[in-house]
Amino acid sequence: MKIFSNPRFLVIYSAVVTAAFAVTLLCGFAASRNQSFDVLTVHRINFVEPDGTPRLIISNRESFPGAYMRGKEYPRPDRREAAGMIFINDEGSEMGGLIFGGLKMKDGTIQNHGHLSFDQYEQDQIFAVDSGREDQDKFSAIRIGERGDYPIQQAYDESLRIDKLPKDQQDAEWKKFFSTHTGDANRIYLGRAADKSASLQLKDATGNTRLAMRVDADGNPVIQFLDADGKVTNEFTATKK
Repeated sequence: MKIFSNPRFLVIYSAVVTAAFAVTLLCGFAASRNQSFDVLTVHRINFVEPDGTPRLIISNRESFPGAYMRGKEYPRPDRREAAGMIFINDEGSEMGGLIFGGLKMKDGTIQNHGHLSFDQYEQDQIFAVDSGREDQDKFSAIRIGERGDYPIQQAYDESLRIDKLPKDQQDAEWKKFFSTHTGDANRIYLGRAADKSASLQLKDATGNTRLAMRVDADGNPVIQFLDADGKVTNEFTATKK
């Protein structure tokens, strides 16, 4: 009976029992792939394809992911203020998402936002729905844009390089980058601004507003035609044609 009380035997015995329990547990899950739960409490869920390619990530604020490009995750510190989900295409590249958040700050001001967007292939968003509040300033809008033909991964890689430079050099480096990576522009804006006006703005290929329809907070309507420099070339109001 001394063998059963030997410390070495007890260690080996415990290891074998633990391994057997783990195998039994895993086999049980494998045998029943369809599980039903009344409540599932998690911090983050990663949906992946059989080969491991990420397709959808749902997360709380603390565990929210960065940006994905062909399966590689790039840091996005600006996303630490939201919870939500990220949409990912068949190649493991991000293609939009839904994020949201809101709270009252210690000083009593309110911060609230919601954002749904869809991206161009291997690029940034080209359709977005936004709503938010910066204390007393409230806004909601639909934005439609277009992006250049360069892969956004080039911007991610450039960001990793520029972020390491002194702050006073970063703006110049980004200006240099976008001088050769063109094509990004907002084209359509429809929304309610913080000044309580409602407007529709149609923009040209460089993002300049060329036609604007607007109703201000007092209910005054106006239609404006603008040139490429933003100068109003013609205007129609309720009383002036």
